[in-house]
Amino acid sequence: MSLKLEKLKLLCLIQVCLTNKLYVYLHKIIRMAKRILTPKTRNSGTMTESAFWSFIRSGLRQKSRWWKPISECKAKAKRPYNGPLKRQKFEYQCNQCKGWFPDKKINIDHIVPAGTLTCAQDLPGFVERLFCEVDNLQVLCTGCHDIKTQKENGRRKRNRKTVDK
Repeated sequence: MSLKLEKLKLLCLIQVCLTNKLYVYLHKIIRMAKRILTPKTRNSGTMTESAFWSFIRSGLRQKSRWWKPISECKAKAKRPYNGPLKRQKFEYQCNQCKGWFPDKKINIDHIVPAGTLTCAQDLPGFVERLFCEVDNLQVLCTGCHDIKTQKENGRRKRNRKTVDK
């Protein structure tokens, strides 16, 4: 059956449900529609395209944690800690706000974002940006990193909307 026919059937079912006040079935119909619209084409029919590329992206990011330039970037921003906490040995300076923070409160950030990975054509550029050298990395505290990430995500969403129009 074609996708348009499936959508038309779905709309008819929704209309019948609403007119007969069978709201309970509406949720089941919506779940059914999601299954119809997202075919599982990867991993022997068990993964959608989105889930597959999320899986690949996650694996690459996990391996990038051991990339040598990341530890070099951290080492450049490190100094010995002289405060009252006995277990804390070092603190790191945020590149944005210039404050000093413990290891658990910092993130190593890509100055030029690694970007998205949604298809095979994105793979070479994503890998190139993810496994970059020290000049594209910076230490940011959690607060500054969250703000920067929100701005980047907002830009990405706006760009996606202009492409869709």
